[in-house]
Amino acid sequence: MPALCRDCDTIVQGPTCHKCGSVRIVRHPELFTLAIAHIDCDAFFAAVEKRDRPALRDKPLIIGGGVRGVVSTCCYIARLYGVRSAMPMFKARKLCPQAVVLPPDIAKYAAVSRQMRAMLETLTPLVQPLSIDEAALDLSGTETLHGAPPAIVLSRLARRVEAELGITISIGLSRNRMLAKLAAERGKPRGFTVMGQEAAALLAQEKASLLPGIGPAQVKRLEAHGIVTIGQLAALDEGTAARLGPEGMALVARARLQDTRPIRPERESKSISAETTFDNDISDPTSLEAALWPLCEKLGRRLHREDQATAGVVLKLKTADFQLRTRSLRLPAPTQLAETLFEAAQPLLAREAQGTRFRLIGIGAAPLADAALADQGDLADTATPRRRARQEAIDQLRARFGDAAVQRGRALRPRKGKG
Repeated sequence: MPALCRDCDTIVQGPTCHKCGSVRIVRHPELFTLAIAHIDCDAFFAAVEKRDRPALRDKPLIIGGGVRGVVSTCCYIARLYGVRSAMPMFKARKLCPQAVVLPPDIAKYAAVSRQMRAMLETLTPLVQPLSIDEAALDLSGTETLHGAPPAIVLSRLARRVEAELGITISIGLSRNRMLAKLAAERGKPRGFTVMGQEAAALLAQEKASLLPGIGPAQVKRLEAHGIVTIGQLAALDEGTAARLGPEGMALVARARLQDTRPIRPERESKSISAETTFDNDISDPTSLEAALWPLCEKLGRRLHREDQATAGVVLKLKTADFQLRTRSLRLPAPTQLAETLFEAAQPLLAREAQGTRFRLIGIGAAPLADAALADQGDLADTATPRRRARQEAIDQLRARFGDAAVQRGRALRPRKGKG
């Protein structure tokens, strides 16, 4: 069976490398033929902070808010005590009272993320950033360019990241994006996991919730049909799958580990926005608010689709004589929710809607933030998690029945006359 030393790229036969003595060996029958990879930085925020503060190397570290905030991420030492991302800080502190707690420095993490992506783009043009600390790569056809198969190229990458960026990554290598991601998650930290033909048997007894896109609500629906594991879901025939709703066959395909999504190269979004130009100039505040709401919904959808959140809003207005006005506001916490965007933009709009006639209105997201930090809430903010759950339910209904199936009361308010 092909085997590779991850510390010197020697092809080995035994349990250790005969060249350097390393025991970090990755072996798999398809090791040198698979080419779709998923790269995931290990405990990214915490790893960057430990790199910059060597005294913290052997200490439990939590990145998050104050006593009433939530954990953004934590190092693997803290995880030994039961600390997890999105956990309330009071609980994390109770589990690990000796932990060092630092507030997140998103600008610093984003800079490291850009360095990481630059490294990935030297390997293949087919790099798709998925979040601030994850990316998918298609290394098909690059063996001649690099003089080595994708597995060796990825092994070199891991060592380069550690040497130059001071953080570690976990690698998943497989035949499609979904399997590569699942593989990367199984080997953390500093993992290199390969999944090939054995994947179906390997994952059959895993819970269906392991698959991407199957959240708590979907798990309950599956359990109501007696489906708990990936294998049970994969075994459903078309008729039974139809009882799960319009998405039934898509769920079955996912359980069968089918994923035809290509890897699409994307540059990191610098800003995300939505705007509309009126047929006739508008000065009425109520009409302007009515136009702002669907733009906030559109922006929220775009943020979610692009796996981004925003730490601020930018209101854009263009007057009847083409003068541009922009007003911005930082948010207390990152969001993807239309309601939160609208409530932040409302007072900005109210200060400008003082009789001026406008021909355009827009709403933008800036600065962008990690989606993992969005809409967590805390002990003092119990409304945000409920808003998020409500939005998820609306999104599911719209996905099934169309965008017009569910409308909020705000969207149904009649607009006043132009002017």
